[in-house]
Parts: sequence; structure tokens; C-alpha cells
Amino acid sequence: MSPARRATIEFLLDNLVWLMLIVVLAVFSLTVPNYFQFGIFANIFEQSTFVGVMAIGLAIVIIAGNLDLSVESTAALSAMVTGMLFSSSGVGMGIAFEPAWLMPVVSLLIALAVGGIIGFINGFFVTRVGMSAFIVTLASFIWVRGLVVAISGGRSAQNLAPPIRIIGMEDILGVPLLAWISVGCFVIFAFVMAKTPFGRYITLVGGNQDATFRAGINSNRILWTSFVVAGVLAGLAGWLLAIRTSGATANLGVGMLFNAFAAVVIGGVSLKGGIGKLPGVYAGVLLLYSIHTAINLMGLPAHFTQMILGGLVLAAVLLDTFKLRLREKLL
Repeated sequence: MSPARRATIEFLLDNLVWLMLIVVLAVFSLTVPNYFQFGIFANIFEQSTFVGVMAIGLAIVIIAGNLDLSVESTAALSAMVTGMLFSSSGVGMGIAFEPAWLMPVVSLLIALAVGGIIGFINGFFVTRVGMSAFIVTLASFIWVRGLVVAISGGRSAQNLAPPIRIIGMEDILGVPLLAWISVGCFVIFAFVMAKTPFGRYITLVGGNQDATFRAGINSNRILWTSFVVAGVLAGLAGWLLAIRTSGATANLGVGMLFNAFAAVVIGGVSLKGGIGKLPGVYAGVLLLYSIHTAINLMGLPAHFTQMILGGLVLAAVLLDTFKLRLREKLL
């Protein structure tokens, strides 16, 4: 097979989800009343922000050949810590200081630190103790959510400090700033995964950890770092959620894990590890929220979203199997 044909097939396989997104948007624009509007598309970008940021970290861990089920609870904990420290009502402590511009910076650093600590703990038990990533992160999913309830007493934090909350009110070119933050994260980490040694090592470890180790690469360090990155990004997602809701509740973000996981799988990340690109994951996130928005505009019950989501995940796994076989056959 010629190099040009090989490159073309690889490009089509890696970007099939973008074609799906274009087709879905075209169909909805023609069939759903009031769908084809700039405001609707801007809303899709904004609604996909939180799951999108979370999905980046989840995708990196899966590409590395592991799984992180704790990202949802980690985001909730980061949101609650942010809310408790910098909100003025409910369980909020109302911390404020000058200059005002420091408050968003400090609150962000705290949220990232909270997420990074959870990721560090997960990575420790997986790489140093040798436990299953599924078991470790499932346990974290449970105990971290319990910690959210414990520190808040089941109550909410409300009225986030205006210097922080204003970030959720700004927009650029008619698109909310929160959405641009998500886009920026995808651009940065897509570059990291494609152009840096860390990104290449993540893919190599996920493809064949033993071969990577024999090549002199510290695979455990790479895996541990992937969990920390996933935790930090979940912390960022929680910080953005706190801004969007002007505080936090004990059940904030429930169900986001399944949406993030669906976006990662639909975006072309193989559950077997070693295969996947972040631009495809972003397309998967946009696809999910495009469908969700269409269902809302049509006035259909919410359970239709879950039914379609389940079907998309199943189709994505089948498509992943098909692509692997096609790669083996043609490439």
C-alpha cells in the first residue's frame, strides 16, 4: 500500500467522529425548529465545557492503558472546596482579599491542587502498590463523593465571590469565556499528546507497557503522571462548575462521568489503550451535547438522551473494534 493511501485511511479512521458531528448538526438544523442559530451553537459549546475538560484527563489515562472512574467525584470535591472557601452563603466562609484579581488565581490553584492530590493517590496505588486501576478509582469515586458530603454536611455553598464569578459572565465573540477555556485545554493537551515526549510515551505505554519498559522508559512514572494530570483537569472542571453555578452542592456533577466516558469512546479512544487523539474526543463531547440540545428543543423526555447515549457508546465500541480490524487488514 502506498504511503499516501495509508495516510488517507489513517486520517479517515481518526476523524470519523468529526464527520458524524457534521452530519448530525446538518440533520438537526434542517429538522429541529430554531436549532440553526448562533445562540444555540454557543450554548452547546458552553454546556460541553465541564465534561470536555474532564474528558481530556480521562482520555489520557485510557490511552495509557488504564481507567479513572474518580474524575466526577474529584471535580465535585474541587467545586465544593472552592465554594466553601470563597462563597458568602450556606456553608461558604466568604474569604476575600485584595487585590481582587488574586482571588480567581488563588481559587484556581487550590482547585487544581485538590484534583492533583486525588490523582496522586490514585497513581500511587496503581503504580506502587500494583492494584487494579478500576478498583482504585472506583473506590476513589465513592470515598471522594463521601468526603464532599462530609465537609459540607450535605449543605450547599452559594454566592461565589464576584471576582471569581465574573469569569462565567464574560464572553469572547459571542461565545462564553468558559467555553474558550475548554477549547484552550484541548488545544494545549492535543499538542502535548502529539508533539511532546510525554504524549508519545503515554501512547507507547498504552500500546505495550512491557516493550516500553524494555526500551528504558519509566512506564510507572508515566502512568502515575497520567493519573495526576487527570486529577488536575478534573479539579479545573470542578472550578469551572463552581463558577457556572456560583457555588457548589453535595450532588454537583452527578452523571458527568458517564458523559465524559461516552465522549472519550465516541471520540475514537480505544479502551485497549495506545490509540486515540484528543481532537476526536472534543468532537465526541460536542456530538453528545448537540444531541442533548436537539432533544430539549423538541420537548422530548430526558430519558431519550440516556437511551441515545447508551446506543452511541455501544456503536462507538463496535466501531472501535471495526477500526482495529481494518487497521490490521489494510495498514
